[in-house]
Amino acid sequence: MFSFFRRKEVSKEPILLENSLTGEIETFKPLLPGVVTMYSCGPTVYDHIHIGNLRAYLLPDLLTRLFQHEGYKVKSTINFTDFGHLTDDADAGEDKMVKGMKREGYEITLENMRDFALPYIESFKADNAAFGNLPATHYARASDYIKEQKNLIETLEQKGYTYETSDGVYFDISKFPAYGKLGNIDLNAIKAGARVTINEEKKHPADFALWKKGELGWESKWGRGFPGWHIECTAMVFATLGKQIDIHTGGEDLMYTHHNGEIAQAECITKKPYVSYWLHNAHVKINDEKLAKSAGNGLRLSDLITKGYSPLDYRYLLLQSHYRTPVNFTFEALDGAKTALRRLWRFVYEEYDGIIPTETNKTYEARFVLALGNDLDTPGALAILWELIRDKEIKPGAKLATLHVFDSLLNLGLSKNSIDGKAELGRLAGDEIPVEIKNWLQKREAARIARNWDEADRLREALRLQGYEVEDTESGPRLTKTN
Repeated sequence: MFSFFRRKEVSKEPILLENSLTGEIETFKPLLPGVVTMYSCGPTVYDHIHIGNLRAYLLPDLLTRLFQHEGYKVKSTINFTDFGHLTDDADAGEDKMVKGMKREGYEITLENMRDFALPYIESFKADNAAFGNLPATHYARASDYIKEQKNLIETLEQKGYTYETSDGVYFDISKFPAYGKLGNIDLNAIKAGARVTINEEKKHPADFALWKKGELGWESKWGRGFPGWHIECTAMVFATLGKQIDIHTGGEDLMYTHHNGEIAQAECITKKPYVSYWLHNAHVKINDEKLAKSAGNGLRLSDLITKGYSPLDYRYLLLQSHYRTPVNFTFEALDGAKTALRRLWRFVYEEYDGIIPTETNKTYEARFVLALGNDLDTPGALAILWELIRDKEIKPGAKLATLHVFDSLLNLGLSKNSIDGKAELGRLAGDEIPVEIKNWLQKREAARIARNWDEADRLREALRLQGYEVEDTESGPRLTKTN
């Protein structure tokens, strides 16, 4: 599928990743030689995703591109939570899917819940692709894995890790002393500060639901209901990737409750480490507030496009910061990213138009890959990219070939394998120009050569009114479609 990645032996250069579990930079070592298994927590599909959500999927995309460049085969899964995610991200409140269905006037049934989710699943895939991310190997809907989730709950029950209450089946964290190791959770502080009235039947406030009883849901030995949010992901990891995986990614807010729940469930079942490397991205804020659908400040990618930005402008903006560094979104910052990206596109598609790529410059390529291999140092990689652009000692063919390799790792539209940057710039080839517009352009060029500046200016304005901008260059006029 990804033919623009060069096939080669697995790199001997180390790939370093900061593991959220240990807080240390660690050298990546796969469970299976030459193969990377990676799971990324996907969206709860009760609404469209916003631009802040996209950062969580840029992380696995960059990892996939890096590992593939270095010769690994990547097997990845992104899930869709289409039931069972309660509004407080734990075990209380209204199911977000039900809340969304009420918003849109659906009758509350399981069949309608699946139908309701589908447009938001397709919307996610479309935004993810437009943003330049590679698709996951597997897209998994939680509702397709009910049997697997029930089986895991029964296994935990048989092993003595659960207890049942009037409203569900809970995991007893006291039976798993390592609970909270991700993020160094202070369980005593949680217990001391808890309000017992939240759920008097829970043995510890951090005990989490494996099955929630209710009128809506699937039949089970514990009564009608649905699996808890955390067990969904464990079941889908096991089913699509195996009981032990290399990498698990997600937003930093998932670390404390959701991912600790996943660890507890999986490791109590298998008695083996669940994930080798946990990677968490920081959030995107707008006006210093976290972007969130529930907060009503969730700009969508389509909103940026409507305002005249390319999805890759936003991608460039995010790449300017390390994935573990918070980003405060402003349109001023997006304008700066747009300007920088247009300079790159103009270099590749105008200044180097017609240049045939040759061999890459191995020094620049090695430095670029080394930067990305240092816990995805994208700011450092971009600095190397611009250094290459300015380096007059590198021959044009080698420079263009090296930029194409860089683009296979960042996907900024610098090669036709990603997007046609010339089209993004609005540059039109001769056969793409309408006959009437072509005639006006020829008349204007004739007037310009004859130094009839008034007529040239009149024709320029006429073209502008038709949505075309003319730029005079040494090689002749260039026409840009502006709307």
